Amino acid sequence: MDYDSSNSPNPRRFLIRAVPVAIAVIVVLYQYFSSEKFTNEAGRTAHHALNPQQEQALGMQSYDQVLQESQSIGSGPDYDLVKRVADRLAAVAGPSAKDFDWRVALVESSQINAFCLPGGKIVVYTGILPVTRSEAGLATVLGHEMAHATLRHGSERLLQQKETQTFMTGVQFSLGDMSYDQRRAVMGAIGAGAQYGLLLPFSRVHESEADKMGLFYMARAGYDPQEAIDFWQRMSQATASGGKQPELLSTHPSDATRIAQLQRLLPAAVEEFQRPH
Repeated sequence: MDYDSSNSPNPRRFLIRAVPVAIAVIVVLYQYFSSEKFTNEAGRTAHHALNPQQEQALGMQSYDQVLQESQSIGSGPDYDLVKRVADRLAAVAGPSAKDFDWRVALVESSQINAFCLPGGKIVVYTGILPVTRSEAGLATVLGHEMAHATLRHGSERLLQQKETQTFMTGVQFSLGDMSYDQRRAVMGAIGAGAQYGLLLPFSRVHESEADKMGLFYMARAGYDPQEAIDFWQRMSQATASGGKQPELLSTHPSDATRIAQLQRLLPAAVEEFQRPH
Protein backbone atom coordinates (compact mmCIF):
# COMPACT_ATOMS: atom_id res chain seq x y z
CA MET A 1 0.00 0.00 0.00
CA ASP A 2 1.32 3.47 -0.90
CA TYR A 3 0.80 5.58 2.17
CA ASP A 4 2.12 8.62 0.37
CA SER A 5 -0.65 8.67 -2.20
CA SER A 6 -3.20 11.42 -1.82
CA ASN A 7 -6.04 8.94 -1.37
CA SER A 8 -4.39 6.80 1.32
CA PRO A 9 -3.76 7.37 5.02
CA ASN A 10 -0.41 8.92 5.83
CA PRO A 11 0.71 8.65 9.48
CA ARG A 12 3.35 11.34 9.07
CA ARG A 13 0.84 13.78 7.59
CA PHE A 14 -1.60 12.97 10.39
CA LEU A 15 1.05 13.84 12.99
CA ILE A 16 1.88 17.07 11.18
CA ARG A 17 -1.79 17.98 11.42
CA ALA A 18 -2.55 16.71 14.93
CA VAL A 19 0.48 17.53 17.06
CA PRO A 20 0.45 21.37 16.75
CA VAL A 21 -3.32 21.45 17.35
CA ALA A 22 -3.00 19.14 20.37
CA ILE A 23 -0.25 21.32 21.82
CA ALA A 24 -2.37 24.42 21.25
CA VAL A 25 -5.35 22.82 23.00
CA ILE A 26 -3.15 21.93 25.98
CA VAL A 27 -1.88 25.52 26.16
CA VAL A 28 -5.44 26.88 25.90
CA LEU A 29 -6.53 24.61 28.74
CA TYR A 30 -3.58 25.79 30.82
CA GLN A 31 -4.41 29.43 30.07
CA TYR A 32 -8.00 28.83 31.13
CA PHE A 33 -7.48 26.83 34.31
CA SER A 34 -4.51 28.86 35.53
CA SER A 35 -6.39 32.15 35.13
CA GLU A 36 -8.27 33.92 37.89
CA LYS A 37 -11.90 32.86 38.36
CA PHE A 38 -14.39 35.55 39.34
CA THR A 39 -18.16 35.56 39.91
CA ASN A 40 -19.45 38.96 38.86
CA GLU A 41 -22.34 40.94 40.30
CA ALA A 42 -24.63 39.64 37.56
CA GLY A 43 -24.10 36.13 38.96
CA ARG A 44 -21.98 34.68 36.13
CA THR A 45 -18.64 33.02 36.86
CA ALA A 46 -15.87 33.61 34.32
CA HIS A 47 -12.09 33.39 33.95
CA HIS A 48 -9.90 36.46 33.47
CA ALA A 49 -6.51 37.23 31.95
CA LEU A 50 -5.62 39.93 34.50
CA ASN A 51 -6.02 40.38 38.22
CA PRO A 52 -7.71 43.56 39.53
CA GLN A 53 -4.39 45.33 40.13
CA GLN A 54 -3.23 44.64 36.57
CA GLU A 55 -6.58 45.82 35.23
CA GLN A 56 -6.31 49.09 37.12
CA ALA A 57 -2.78 49.70 35.86
CA LEU A 58 -3.88 49.04 32.28
CA GLY A 59 -6.92 51.28 32.69
CA MET A 60 -4.80 54.14 34.06
CA GLN A 61 -2.32 53.81 31.18
CA SER A 62 -5.12 53.91 28.60
CA TYR A 63 -6.84 56.80 30.36
CA ASP A 64 -3.66 58.89 30.33
CA GLN A 65 -3.23 58.15 26.63
CA VAL A 66 -6.79 59.30 25.88
CA LEU A 67 -6.20 62.56 27.73
CA GLN A 68 -2.94 63.17 25.89
CA GLU A 69 -4.59 62.67 22.51
CA SER A 70 -7.87 64.52 23.20
CA GLN A 71 -9.13 67.98 24.05
CA SER A 72 -10.59 67.54 27.52
CA ILE A 73 -12.94 69.91 29.34
CA GLY A 74 -12.19 70.35 33.03
CA SER A 75 -14.85 72.83 34.10
CA GLY A 76 -18.23 74.27 33.14
CA PRO A 77 -21.84 73.02 33.34
CA ASP A 78 -21.33 69.98 31.10
CA TYR A 79 -18.32 68.79 33.11
CA ASP A 80 -20.17 69.41 36.38
CA LEU A 81 -23.11 67.35 35.07
CA VAL A 82 -20.90 64.42 34.06
CA LYS A 83 -18.96 64.52 37.34
CA ARG A 84 -22.13 64.69 39.44
CA VAL A 85 -23.75 61.71 37.72
CA ALA A 86 -20.56 59.65 37.81
CA ASP A 87 -20.09 60.34 41.53
CA ARG A 88 -23.64 59.25 42.36
CA LEU A 89 -23.26 56.03 40.38
CA ALA A 90 -19.80 55.26 41.78
CA ALA A 91 -21.24 55.46 45.30
CA VAL A 92 -23.62 52.55 44.57
CA ALA A 93 -21.45 50.45 42.23
CA GLY A 94 -20.83 46.78 42.94
CA PRO A 95 -18.46 45.30 45.52
CA SER A 96 -15.74 44.69 42.94
CA ALA A 97 -15.43 48.49 42.61
CA LYS A 98 -14.52 49.07 46.26
CA ASP A 99 -10.85 49.65 45.37
CA PHE A 100 -11.49 51.62 42.18
CA ASP A 101 -9.86 55.02 41.78
CA TRP A 102 -12.77 56.62 39.91
CA ARG A 103 -11.84 59.43 37.51
CA VAL A 104 -13.89 61.32 34.94
CA ALA A 105 -12.92 63.09 31.73
CA LEU A 106 -15.17 65.04 29.39
CA VAL A 107 -13.73 65.15 25.86
CA GLU A 108 -14.66 67.65 23.16
CA SER A 109 -15.78 65.46 20.26
CA SER A 110 -18.78 64.97 17.99
CA GLN A 111 -18.68 61.23 18.60
CA ILE A 112 -21.78 59.80 20.27
CA ASN A 113 -19.80 57.74 22.73
CA ALA A 114 -18.65 57.14 26.29
CA PHE A 115 -16.68 54.38 27.96
CA CYS A 116 -15.27 53.27 31.29
CA LEU A 117 -11.82 51.72 31.38
CA PRO A 118 -10.81 49.02 33.88
CA GLY A 119 -10.36 50.44 37.36
CA GLY A 120 -13.03 53.11 36.92
CA LYS A 121 -11.59 55.61 34.43
CA ILE A 122 -14.58 57.23 32.68
CA VAL A 123 -14.44 59.12 29.39
CA VAL A 124 -17.49 60.92 27.98
CA TYR A 125 -17.60 62.59 24.57
CA THR A 126 -19.60 65.80 24.33
CA GLY A 127 -21.36 64.40 21.25
CA ILE A 128 -23.45 62.06 23.40
CA LEU A 129 -24.88 64.79 25.65
CA PRO A 130 -27.58 65.94 23.18
CA VAL A 131 -28.81 62.32 23.08
CA THR A 132 -28.76 61.78 26.84
CA ARG A 133 -30.67 65.08 27.32
CA SER A 134 -30.99 64.74 31.11
CA GLU A 135 -29.16 63.51 34.21
CA ALA A 136 -31.14 60.26 34.09
CA GLY A 137 -30.28 59.77 30.42
CA LEU A 138 -26.61 60.31 31.18
CA ALA A 139 -26.92 57.94 34.17
CA THR A 140 -28.16 55.27 31.74
CA VAL A 141 -25.00 55.60 29.66
CA LEU A 142 -22.56 55.88 32.55
CA GLY A 143 -24.23 53.11 34.54
CA HIS A 144 -23.86 50.79 31.54
CA GLU A 145 -20.23 51.71 30.92
CA MET A 146 -19.26 51.57 34.59
CA ALA A 147 -20.86 48.12 34.83
CA HIS A 148 -18.47 46.86 32.14
CA ALA A 149 -15.64 47.79 34.49
CA THR A 150 -17.18 46.43 37.70
CA LEU A 151 -18.10 43.17 35.93
CA ARG A 152 -14.51 42.97 34.61
CA HIS A 153 -15.58 42.31 31.04
CA GLY A 154 -12.35 43.65 29.51
CA SER A 155 -10.17 41.13 31.32
CA GLU A 156 -12.50 38.30 30.37
CA ARG A 157 -12.44 39.30 26.70
CA LEU A 158 -8.66 39.51 26.80
CA LEU A 159 -8.42 35.90 27.97
CA GLN A 160 -10.84 34.78 25.26
CA GLN A 161 -8.75 36.54 22.63
CA LYS A 162 -5.52 34.98 23.95
CA GLU A 163 -7.07 31.51 23.89
CA THR A 164 -8.41 32.02 20.37
CA GLN A 165 -5.03 33.27 19.14
CA THR A 166 -3.24 30.31 20.73
CA PHE A 167 -5.56 27.84 19.04
CA MET A 168 -5.30 29.63 15.69
CA THR A 169 -1.48 29.52 15.91
CA GLY A 170 -1.61 25.76 16.47
CA VAL A 171 -3.88 25.30 13.48
CA GLN A 172 -1.61 27.45 11.35
CA PHE A 173 1.39 25.26 12.17
CA SER A 174 -0.65 22.15 11.37
CA LEU A 175 -1.31 23.43 7.84
CA GLY A 176 2.36 23.89 6.97
CA ASP A 177 2.28 21.48 4.03
CA MET A 178 -0.64 23.23 2.34
CA SER A 179 -0.41 25.92 -0.27
CA TYR A 180 -0.80 29.55 0.77
CA ASP A 181 -4.32 29.77 -0.70
CA GLN A 182 -5.40 26.58 1.05
CA ARG A 183 -4.05 27.80 4.39
CA ARG A 184 -5.74 31.15 3.98
CA ALA A 185 -9.08 29.51 3.20
CA VAL A 186 -8.90 27.17 6.20
CA MET A 187 -7.71 29.86 8.61
CA GLY A 188 -10.41 32.22 7.35
CA ALA A 189 -13.13 29.63 7.93
CA ILE A 190 -11.89 28.79 11.43
CA GLY A 191 -11.42 32.46 12.29
CA ALA A 192 -14.97 33.25 11.18
CA GLY A 193 -16.26 30.37 13.26
CA ALA A 194 -14.46 31.66 16.34
CA GLN A 195 -15.62 35.22 15.71
CA TYR A 196 -19.29 34.50 15.10
CA GLY A 197 -19.60 31.40 17.27
CA LEU A 198 -17.65 32.51 20.35
CA LEU A 199 -16.35 36.07 20.53
CA LEU A 200 -19.40 37.98 19.28
CA PRO A 201 -21.96 36.01 21.33
CA PHE A 202 -19.86 36.53 24.46
CA SER A 203 -19.60 40.23 23.64
CA ARG A 204 -23.40 40.42 23.41
CA VAL A 205 -23.63 38.65 26.79
CA HIS A 206 -21.37 41.35 28.22
CA GLU A 207 -23.52 44.10 26.77
CA SER A 208 -26.70 42.60 28.21
CA GLU A 209 -25.05 42.19 31.62
CA ALA A 210 -23.90 45.82 31.54
CA ASP A 211 -27.42 46.92 30.59
CA LYS A 212 -28.85 45.00 33.54
CA MET A 213 -26.40 46.17 36.18
CA GLY A 214 -26.32 49.71 34.79
CA LEU A 215 -30.11 49.85 35.13
CA PHE A 216 -29.87 48.85 38.80
CA TYR A 217 -26.97 51.23 39.45
CA MET A 218 -28.99 54.19 38.18
CA ALA A 219 -32.02 53.07 40.21
CA ARG A 220 -29.90 52.79 43.39
CA ALA A 221 -28.47 56.24 42.68
CA GLY A 222 -31.95 57.75 42.57
CA TYR A 223 -32.48 58.00 38.81
CA ASP A 224 -35.79 56.78 37.36
CA PRO A 225 -34.94 53.56 35.45
CA GLN A 226 -37.77 54.23 32.98
CA GLU A 227 -35.42 56.84 31.52
CA ALA A 228 -33.17 54.00 30.30
CA ILE A 229 -35.88 52.85 27.89
CA ASP A 230 -36.36 56.39 26.63
CA PHE A 231 -32.62 56.89 26.17
CA TRP A 232 -32.07 53.70 24.14
CA GLN A 233 -35.00 54.62 21.93
CA ARG A 234 -33.37 58.00 21.27
CA MET A 235 -30.01 56.30 20.75
CA SER A 236 -31.58 53.98 18.18
CA GLN A 237 -32.94 56.97 16.27
CA ALA A 238 -29.66 58.90 16.54
CA THR A 239 -27.68 56.03 15.00
CA ALA A 240 -30.33 54.76 12.58
CA SER A 241 -28.59 56.29 9.55
CA GLY A 242 -25.41 54.29 10.20
CA GLY A 243 -26.59 51.09 8.52
CA LYS A 244 -26.36 48.74 11.51
CA GLN A 245 -25.28 45.15 11.15
CA PRO A 246 -27.63 42.26 11.96
CA GLU A 247 -27.42 41.25 15.63
CA LEU A 248 -25.74 37.95 14.68
CA LEU A 249 -22.80 39.88 13.21
CA SER A 250 -22.61 42.52 15.90
CA THR A 251 -20.85 42.92 19.23
CA HIS A 252 -24.03 44.48 20.65
CA PRO A 253 -27.62 43.27 20.89
CA SER A 254 -29.97 44.91 18.42
CA ASP A 255 -31.79 47.98 19.70
CA ALA A 256 -35.07 46.04 19.77
CA THR A 257 -33.48 43.21 21.79
CA ARG A 258 -31.85 45.62 24.21
CA ILE A 259 -35.04 47.59 24.83
CA ALA A 260 -37.08 44.40 25.27
CA GLN A 261 -34.58 43.08 27.83
CA LEU A 262 -34.65 46.36 29.75
CA GLN A 263 -38.44 46.40 29.75
CA ARG A 264 -38.46 42.93 31.34
CA LEU A 265 -36.05 44.16 34.03
CA LEU A 266 -37.90 47.43 34.62
CA PRO A 267 -40.33 46.29 37.38
CA ALA A 268 -37.47 45.05 39.57
CA ALA A 269 -35.46 48.19 38.83
CA VAL A 270 -38.43 50.40 39.77
CA GLU A 271 -38.66 48.56 43.10
CA GLU A 272 -34.96 49.29 43.63
CA PHE A 273 -35.55 52.94 42.71
CA GLN A 274 -38.41 53.27 45.22
CA ARG A 275 -36.56 51.52 48.05
CA PRO A 276 -34.98 53.89 50.62
CA HIS A 277 -31.18 54.04 50.24
